[in-house]
Amino acid sequence: RDDEDTFKILIATDIHLGYLEKDAIRGNDSYNTLDEILKCAKTNQVDFILLGGDLFHDNKPSRRCLHNCITMLRRYCMGDTPIHFNILSDQNVNFNTTEFPWVNYQDENLNISIPAFSIHGNHDDPTGAEGLCALDLLSASGLVNHFGHSHSVEKIEISPILMQKGKTKLALFGLGSIPDERLYRMFVNNQVTMLRPKEDQDEWFNLFTIHQNRSKHGPTNYIPEQFLDDFIDLVVWGHEHECLIAPTRNEQQLFYVTQPGSSVATSLSPGEATKKHIGLLRVKGRKMNLEKIPLKTVRQFFIQDVVLADYQDQFTPDTPQVTKKVEDLCYAKVTEMLEEAERERLGCLLTPEKPLIRLRVDYSGGFEAFNTSRFSQKFVERVANPKDIIHFLRRREQKEDIKGQTEVNVDYGKLLKTTAVEGLRVEDLVKQYFEATEQTVQLSLLTEKGMGKAIQEFVDKDEKDAIEELITYQLEKTQRHLQARGVTTEQDIDAEVRAAACMGNRAEEVNVAINRAKALRLERGDEPVDADLSRELALDSDEDSVPFPPPARGRGRGGRGRGGRGRGRGELSYYLSQIKAH
Repeated sequence: RDDEDTFKILIATDIHLGYLEKDAIRGNDSYNTLDEILKCAKTNQVDFILLGGDLFHDNKPSRRCLHNCITMLRRYCMGDTPIHFNILSDQNVNFNTTEFPWVNYQDENLNISIPAFSIHGNHDDPTGAEGLCALDLLSASGLVNHFGHSHSVEKIEISPILMQKGKTKLALFGLGSIPDERLYRMFVNNQVTMLRPKEDQDEWFNLFTIHQNRSKHGPTNYIPEQFLDDFIDLVVWGHEHECLIAPTRNEQQLFYVTQPGSSVATSLSPGEATKKHIGLLRVKGRKMNLEKIPLKTVRQFFIQDVVLADYQDQFTPDTPQVTKKVEDLCYAKVTEMLEEAERERLGCLLTPEKPLIRLRVDYSGGFEAFNTSRFSQKFVERVANPKDIIHFLRRREQKEDIKGQTEVNVDYGKLLKTTAVEGLRVEDLVKQYFEATEQTVQLSLLTEKGMGKAIQEFVDKDEKDAIEELITYQLEKTQRHLQARGVTTEQDIDAEVRAAACMGNRAEEVNVAINRAKALRLERGDEPVDADLSRELALDSDEDSVPFPPPARGRGRGGRGRGGRGRGRGELSYYLSQIKAH
């Protein structure tokens, strides 16, 4: 029951404000959903809102995105309604990223009716020499309480925000997004500590908010639930977009995990197709109850898989006009999904009219892909994503192992193919590049991982000098080392270079170089490329574009046309060739 001892908390994660805001159809989706979330908080008269990271989709949100966010937070979170809980912990420790280190509703210059607490995610993470992110702008303006920011890369101490409402005591822990491999290593090395109150530890309900990979993407590219302390009662897990909001119990650590998922589909994958919800958490004493609240403004998304080899009763690769028959089958499947979307939308006026549709077609076995652009024209007025309705893929064909056969012939031309690269990271491109090069041009002063980090800063965050500064910094450091050692012969130089590479702290060197690049940009007075223009360029980029050199230093905003994420593979190829030359 709602009484003076019960905390009411609205929980949401991965709102991705500003996603595709330049799209004529989907541009307002993220804004409409945030408006619904905040309106729901006000209607239910919650004590506070808890956001689990990625409030913004871009690291540098556009002016429109910030304006809309501030407008909605001011509309729903400011007012004269009294706050019924107190903060008992040291707020200078809890809110250490602002010059106003106290919760916003205790600021004498502000009238806050619903406090919002948020950690940062991997999309809106802190960058630059000052380590600021978009959430810090909202924090400085008194609209959001940004917590869970760890400044150290060697040791993490998570100090909770201690709250009390009536007889209920709540300890709110938070940890903003950290690269998974680094955080995994820190957990293994016992470098992550969660602090607890010294007195009455058993009386506190412990709520932990984290923004990391939950599912395993590699040996260390995730955070196992077993790494978290067993005194936690509930974990709010951000970053994963699939909505699994019903709390699941971890039988080893004996805590519960809720995964609210994203409130807007940022990829056309099966995990995004689950119905989107937010949670209304009630906590009284050590007991909790989580109520699922479906979001009505989320655009519908339907996805199906079609394996053409399963329709041999209708056609085979040798059937006359087989491509036309395959296209007719896909047309029927898309039409079925559209009819299902229309039935679900009946009576719900808030749901956008045009749904997202994705049909993944496996054309293994000798079939040919048809013209997807021509096919999409049939649904331009009915779907929100007409350009990428169809996704062709070809799976590896398994050869039967014949008994006694000593040699297996593999047709490498029939490995998995896709018409578009989905989820490919810059670091992977760099690693693949150097794995494919001959031994004579392998890196010795630098590492693939370090160079991948520098190129990621260059591509994702518009740090034009990141690559050059990394190379220059490493060359200067190595030259100083060789001069100090007094080596002169080529053989001794090679040996010393290898020894210095083994002893150096590559992560620290990369961070120093990137900070130098950022300092150079600030010294020149360059402004970051507008996120709107960057996204437009990225959508229109051509993979086969002709390589072109980077903008000259000191030109300020003159190089806008080729900045930010708009760089295609052409410019990336140019920088890889420069790395090879160095």
